[in-house]
Amino acid sequence: QTLTLPALRGNFTDSNGVPIATTVMARNVTVDPTLITDPAGTAAALSPILGIPAKTIIASLTVDSRFSYVAKRITPDTWKAVAELGIPGVFSEPTTNRVYPNGSLAASVIGYVGDEGTGLGGLEYGLNKQLMGQDGKLTVERVNGREIPASERQSIDPVNGLSIRLTLDSNLQAMLEKSLGDQVKATGAEGGVAVIMEPGTGNILAMATFPTFDPNKPFDTDDRAKRNTTVTDVFEPGSTSKVMTMASVIEEGGANPASQYTVENRLSRGGTSFKDYQDHKTLQLTLAGVLAKSSNIGTILASESIGEKKLYEYLQKFGIGQSTGMNFPGESGGKLPDINNENEWSDTTFPTLAFGQGLSVNAVQATSVFATIANDGVRMLPRLIAGYSNTEGVYEPSRVDEGVRVVSAQTAKTVREMLEVVVSEDGTASSLQIPGYRVGGKTGTANRYNEDTGGYSGYTSSFIGMAPAENPALVMSVSIHNPKTSTYGS
Repeated sequence: QTLTLPALRGNFTDSNGVPIATTVMARNVTVDPTLITDPAGTAAALSPILGIPAKTIIASLTVDSRFSYVAKRITPDTWKAVAELGIPGVFSEPTTNRVYPNGSLAASVIGYVGDEGTGLGGLEYGLNKQLMGQDGKLTVERVNGREIPASERQSIDPVNGLSIRLTLDSNLQAMLEKSLGDQVKATGAEGGVAVIMEPGTGNILAMATFPTFDPNKPFDTDDRAKRNTTVTDVFEPGSTSKVMTMASVIEEGGANPASQYTVENRLSRGGTSFKDYQDHKTLQLTLAGVLAKSSNIGTILASESIGEKKLYEYLQKFGIGQSTGMNFPGESGGKLPDINNENEWSDTTFPTLAFGQGLSVNAVQATSVFATIANDGVRMLPRLIAGYSNTEGVYEPSRVDEGVRVVSAQTAKTVREMLEVVVSEDGTASSLQIPGYRVGGKTGTANRYNEDTGGYSGYTSSFIGMAPAENPALVMSVSIHNPKTSTYGS
């Protein structure tokens, strides 16, 4: 008889080597029903050890076959207790069990495996081939299910899978998940996403979704909760997108932070009347004031200093409508209307794009935009995989791509200073100051597209910030979908 010697599936660890997903040896309990003389008695003996109802076990013991499974993936200690019963016809085979020691920590990122040990979601699915390894084989001579003593054995050793070190920090991940979950519940929202990124490397230090699930029991949760919605789901960014418009205008010399704008209560463009979030009398605002007050009309006026083609080019440079480069399963690159396609680009597209509607992004892309400003105008591709370890434990870091310059360092510095005004007493997010730190950021509230109805329904409220603003070490985004208590990004 030839038995499979299972390879150990590679581990997932965080950036400090803390295990997030690991594999342990286990046993499957098998039976040859033709050797079972007392099915009821055998089931009664096995039931309390295996934690399976006797009725279910009897069904396995009475099939018309020479082979049947009684239980899968039990611990070696449990098998030892079964073996000590000495019941003829009850055997075991080696297998493995996937364990997530921290429960739901980074669950939507890591994913989960199915009953056969194959990845079915998240990175478990996307990197399944690298993680799987190669099973070995053991051929033995048996009679009546027992190995013949001193008989010939032939074996091929298994080759274990690669282990993967992520850029995530478990402590940050745990704190972010709890904070996000608390806020989604507090606002009565449909869900939410949050990302923390290191701007100089593109490393993602934490990536949270809510609702979430326990990968140790993946089939207890519906499929939507198992998606990594930071990359699979897109939304219109709203006013957080104004950072790209401001950076483009300043880079092209269309305006500077002190440039003056007369902002009326309504602005007519392309046959449509545009408005700010709240009605107001005619305002006199600088470009910095336009961003601080999050004026849609002021942003449209500023964008017209460079024109639609230039704005379109910069949105592309910031990565809108493109893959993040992480190759995450099910990732959506979002949508940027094609300026050369008259079916996608109308007279109202340019002004609408200027203030963050009419385009869509995933949460990682939205975070990456601010990370580019934080990194002196250089866009780094987001990174989730820090490196790989082979079966000998030799670690090889994954490649860090060279960044792409989007705007000059001076423009990025200027925009960062403007973002500080947003969290000042004159801005839309004065409550987001942090004592002892300079903080910059931007609020956003966008109409939420409903796939079921094909129209807008509800809002996505966001804040994306960076600290310390003079030399940002962290960039963080939070987006809450359909909050019921308030729609303000702050």
